[in-house]
Amino acid sequence: MDTPSQNKIKKLHPLVREEVTQIVKDCDEALTGRAKVRITQGLRTFKEQDVLYAQGRTKAGKKVTNAKAGQSIHNYGLAVDICLIIDGKVASWDTAKDWDNDGVADWYECVKIFAKHGWNWGGNWKTFKDLSHFERRSIWKGARKINATWRNLQNLPKDKDGYVVFTK
Repeated sequence: MDTPSQNKIKKLHPLVREEVTQIVKDCDEALTGRAKVRITQGLRTFKEQDVLYAQGRTKAGKKVTNAKAGQSIHNYGLAVDICLIIDGKVASWDTAKDWDNDGVADWYECVKIFAKHGWNWGGNWKTFKDLSHFERRSIWKGARKINATWRNLQNLPKDKDGYVVFTK
């Protein structure tokens, strides 16, 4: 796993860091060709979210999100965006390319691995598809499943580091 990915994972919610590390390792093992996974985005501050929301609205550019600050799972450290790094150098968001020639597009090999771990893919959204986005929409706290929607997350208490506390 490359250093940029490791650095992004370190900032994710503590409950998903190990899992995302394993997912990236699983993806990299499945991709036996020239591509490896890189986490390009993880935890995003509310200020960063507002800047992205302004794009295509009050600032130049194409709209890249419909989520205002606090309305993105990134704001809680429970989402990642990925790209594929080809030959250790070039970033690719090509969802069709089969860099390892195994008959399955490398991107979709990763989509399947994220799904196996219970992560939702932005490519499955009905509107405003986000092919690079994966999020953890449920958290298990003991035997209790907590729906990790932004509406639920915004009202939960935070620990000293600002991460949502999932109580029993």
